[in-house]
Amino acid sequence: MKGITDIFFDLDHTLWDFDKNSELTFETIFDKHKIDLPLKDFLDVYLPINKKYWKLFREGKIEQQNLRFQRLSEVFEVLKYQTSDQMINDLSQAYIDYLPNHNYLFPNTFDVLNYLQNNYKLHIITNGFYNVQHKKLGNSKLTPYFKTITTSEDAGVKKPNKIIFEYALDLAKTKNTNSIMIGDNLEADVEGAKASGLEAIFFGKEPTYEGLQIQNLNELKKLL
Repeated sequence: MKGITDIFFDLDHTLWDFDKNSELTFETIFDKHKIDLPLKDFLDVYLPINKKYWKLFREGKIEQQNLRFQRLSEVFEVLKYQTSDQMINDLSQAYIDYLPNHNYLFPNTFDVLNYLQNNYKLHIITNGFYNVQHKKLGNSKLTPYFKTITTSEDAGVKKPNKIIFEYALDLAKTKNTNSIMIGDNLEADVEGAKASGLEAIFFGKEPTYEGLQIQNLNELKKLL
C-alpha cells in the first residue's frame, strides 16, 4: 500500500486467539474451583454475554471490575447454576490470572509478522487491560515485533474514541496518513481508525462491508 509506513494491530481476536485461550482458561479454573458445569454449555452462554459487556465497557457504561463480575454472574444466572458472589469474584480473578498462560495465536501470525517487519513499523492498539495484555504479548513471544503498545488504560479511553488513535500515533511518532489499522471489530477497529484518518483492514467475514477485509492473516501479504 502506497505511503504506509506503520501498521497497528488489534490483539485479541486478531493475533491472539481469545476464544481458544479463554476456553482453556475456564477449563483450568473450573477444575480448580470444582465448578460442576459442562464447559461447552457454559461457553455457549458466556461468549455472547462477554461480547455484550465488552461493548458496554468500550462505551464507558461500566467499569472494569463490574465487567469482570457481571459477565460471570449473568452466565450463572442464565444457566441456573447456584453460586456465591465470593465464588464469582474468585473465578473472575482466577480467569485474569490464568488467561495469559494460554497463548494460542491465529494461523500464520509469526510468518506474517516476520514478513511485515521488513518493510513496516508494527504496533498494537488494544482495549484490553494493561497488565493482562502485556503478559499475553510476552508469554506468546509477540512483544519483540512491536515498536509500541497502546492499551486503553494508557490512553484513558477505548477504541473507537479518536483519542486512543491519536495517542498511539504520537507514541509511534507517525502520522495517520502513513498508518493502517488491522482488527476484528468493525466499530472499534475499522470505523474508529477511519474516523481518525487511518486506513483500515477488517479481519473477519462481513458480506455487507465494502472495505478491505481478510479472513486469514496470510492474506495481508497480498495487500501489504
